[in-house]
Amino acid sequence: MKIVGILLFFLTIAGIEVNGQQQKFHIDKVFHIASGGGYDYLTVDSASDRLYISHGNQVNVLNKATGDSIGVISSGKDVHGIALVHALNKGYISNGSGNSVLVFDLKSLMVLGHVPAGEFSDGIFYDDYSKKVISCNGKSKNMTVIDPETDKVAATIPLTGWPETAVSDGAGKVYVNNAEKAEVDVIDIKTYKVIHSWPNAPAKGASGLAIDRKNMLLFAGCDGNTLLVMNARNGKIVARLPIGDESDAIGFDKKLKMIYSSNGDGTLTVIKEVSSTKFAVVQNLKTKKGARTLAVDQVTHKLYSATGDFAAKKQGEFRPSLIPGTFRVLEMEK
Repeated sequence: MKIVGILLFFLTIAGIEVNGQQQKFHIDKVFHIASGGGYDYLTVDSASDRLYISHGNQVNVLNKATGDSIGVISSGKDVHGIALVHALNKGYISNGSGNSVLVFDLKSLMVLGHVPAGEFSDGIFYDDYSKKVISCNGKSKNMTVIDPETDKVAATIPLTGWPETAVSDGAGKVYVNNAEKAEVDVIDIKTYKVIHSWPNAPAKGASGLAIDRKNMLLFAGCDGNTLLVMNARNGKIVARLPIGDESDAIGFDKKLKMIYSSNGDGTLTVIKEVSSTKFAVVQNLKTKKGARTLAVDQVTHKLYSATGDFAAKKQGEFRPSLIPGTFRVLEMEK
């Protein structure tokens, strides 16, 4: 019996079912969007049929099952992240160079207003503990805390470097990837103060960040093809795992205990959280170059990423420009 138990354990790590069937992710559907411009975050609404995709100066809203267009939210400035506050029927969009956050109605998609933020509002999320919307502002190296009840700025949290993605433990702490300083900054959301700065060296340039609240683990996608697993209670490094190049987003499926890294090199790295201290890479799915951002549907367990075809990179460009008419969303499932 012990031998059988050990065998089953290793089959589980390898992502193989006991009946011999392999459960691997594959690209199931491709949704095409004709409009032009760059792209950044996606947000999937697990409670509805909607998928929100930042694209150029607008957010495209699609039916996540069919890819049909539900509507478009126009901003006038480059859009990046999308946060949803269902209790108030509001959504929030970070407007990069506009240094602001756009507020819209979830039902009608009408623009309700704008809230001033720091310079280059980028990553954004809703903290279910403080009931606040929080924007990560790259150039001004701070975070804007917005009260969605009033759509006023409740606080500005200064940091020492460029903040990328932030997550909450649901109990009063917010964690943000300080990419410039190669550290995770821990914020007490009651006082709006940084209480810890945990180095992730030798890893650098962390971008995507996800959290397992049950086991209190942080998953940070870093430069150098590394996914860092960090103890969210004390900042200790639990594990380092290989991922694809140019990782820009990390997703975590709470029920399946799966970690995903979407990589700009055209791969999706799939990692199984076997326990709070054991992890295993179970798949490297070939996607498409540029598919670097990610959204995880916690209900259907499907994944979404966006990309397109690219022109030759010009001197001085951070990334090559997207060829108009080639933008598309990839839906992945087992």
